[in-house]
Amino acid sequence: MDNKYQQLFDHVRPAIESKMNEFHFYGYSTVTEADIWKYCVQKKWRKRNITEMRTYEIMNDVMELTPAEYMTYTQIEEQRGSDWFSDLNSDELQLLLSPKKSS
Repeated sequence: MDNKYQQLFDHVRPAIESKMNEFHFYGYSTVTEADIWKYCVQKKWRKRNITEMRTYEIMNDVMELTPAEYMTYTQIEEQRGSDWFSDLNSDELQLLLSPKKSS
């Protein structure tokens, strides 16, 4: 977690913990407080200056987060970071990406 936001995280932790418990209730048992905070910082507030936000705005954003929003974000981030062709050598990759020749 980014240390510059640690104090703010600690301040709104009850809301984050509540949201994490809600996720666990719905079966998303691997979601942590840090995951929820990371989502908010990187997705929800990416274009905002978090240090200028009011506490009620931060807590409201956390409490409005739905499992669907969070899961969509994590799936997209996973796809961005995946190297689907990492197991292929260069010849296999070339064969895969070459246009099929007609006979």
